[in-house]
Amino acid sequence: MKSSVEPLEGNKVKVYVEVDEAEFDRDIDQAFRVIAREVKLPGFRNGKAPRRVLEARIGIGPAREQALRDAIPRYLGKAVREHDVDLIATPEIEITGGQDDGAVEFEAQCEIRPEITVPGYAGLRIELDSPHPGADEIDEAQQVELRQTGSLADVDRPAGEGDYLTLDLVATRDGEEVLGLNTEDWSYELGKGWVADDFDVQLTGASTGDVLTFTSTPKGTEEPADFTVTVKAVQELSLPELTDEWVAENTGEYDTVDEWTESVRERLTQAKLNQVRQTVMGKLTDALTALVEVEVPEPMVNAEMQQRVQNLARQFQAQGIDLGAWLSATGQSPQEFFEGSRPQAEQAVKADLALRAIATAEGIEVGDDELDMEYSRMAMQYGQKAKDIRRAYEQNDAVPELLGEIRKSKAMDWLLHNVEMVDHEGTVIDRELVLGHTHDDDHDDDHDHADHDDHEHDDHEHDDEGKHAE
Repeated sequence: MKSSVEPLEGNKVKVYVEVDEAEFDRDIDQAFRVIAREVKLPGFRNGKAPRRVLEARIGIGPAREQALRDAIPRYLGKAVREHDVDLIATPEIEITGGQDDGAVEFEAQCEIRPEITVPGYAGLRIELDSPHPGADEIDEAQQVELRQTGSLADVDRPAGEGDYLTLDLVATRDGEEVLGLNTEDWSYELGKGWVADDFDVQLTGASTGDVLTFTSTPKGTEEPADFTVTVKAVQELSLPELTDEWVAENTGEYDTVDEWTESVRERLTQAKLNQVRQTVMGKLTDALTALVEVEVPEPMVNAEMQQRVQNLARQFQAQGIDLGAWLSATGQSPQEFFEGSRPQAEQAVKADLALRAIATAEGIEVGDDELDMEYSRMAMQYGQKAKDIRRAYEQNDAVPELLGEIRKSKAMDWLLHNVEMVDHEGTVIDRELVLGHTHDDDHDDDHDHADHDDHEHDDHEHDDEGKHAE
């Protein structure tokens, strides 16, 4: 087989393939074996009629047609691999010779993944919430714990926010009690916003002994109810003084206010860091795709949209939910639902193109050891052997796609280690603090980063891995 590639305009190439007569004759032999299983001839068991007999009976035409249908995609696939043609859509194939006899020639017009440049990627800046708690946040956290040891005292004044009211509550609708809204001696902190939207408004300013009647709609319901609220006590919460003695008696771990304050700071910092880490990938993806100004190829967008719908359908199926019934219940047609995923799909395609461009610009490649590591990772994930995963990828010609995904992951890691991170005030955030131990410069854990799960371009990175390895 001989092949060549001619570049065309608009992210397209034309692949020319020529298969000599002797090589294609082996495909005709295979086609006759297929036909033999379908044609019954006297004196021969099913599938055992030799080619010469079939050829004498039906001619070579049907077998040649069968061979052309079966072999051309295989020869095209071989040519595509030889010339590293990155297909993104089904090629348009035209047979130009060999339909009846002789060598087979055909050409295929192929739409390929565009190669782009991303100016400015090395100077990306993303804005994140600060991982450092402010003094007011630390004070609020300490106040919460102080309140747990506070004491209530009756006050002779109208109730205000933060006061504790002891209430008898009666709620009826058409003379019948409303379930869950009738209680006695209920201690309620004014300002919580429970019961009904205007419940706190009605109680603000009430004094001990007041009986309030009003109509309001309880939360979680649509029908109004008649309320009768008796205020039996108004109490004020007094907090203990924050001293070393209180800390020693109530925290169990710390002896001084400074020690406890530092522990609260560390706890809040870790919580805020966890929240920031969940947003990094999305923020970085948004910033990166904003640099991509090319029009993304429609075949890639459609493929991404289809993959997203399939993923969602599988999730629904796993939960016992019928996707069609869900669409009907939400008032969406299948086409509306499909098109609804377009913005996310377009961003995912932009991220794909941008990350590949960065990998090329930074000379990022994938070594054999990294590929072996990925096979091992997938083997553990799917409970199979790494050699079976490898064989499945090789048999399905999926290794180049896998290498591309690993390169993209490495490009994203490069960005994570080079992007400038600032808070909403423009103050630089320590990048290594945000990345933590899950991102090491030696890249040993490229495909084990929890943060990568939130990144759009990885949503269906290996959706078919299990299928390939079966």
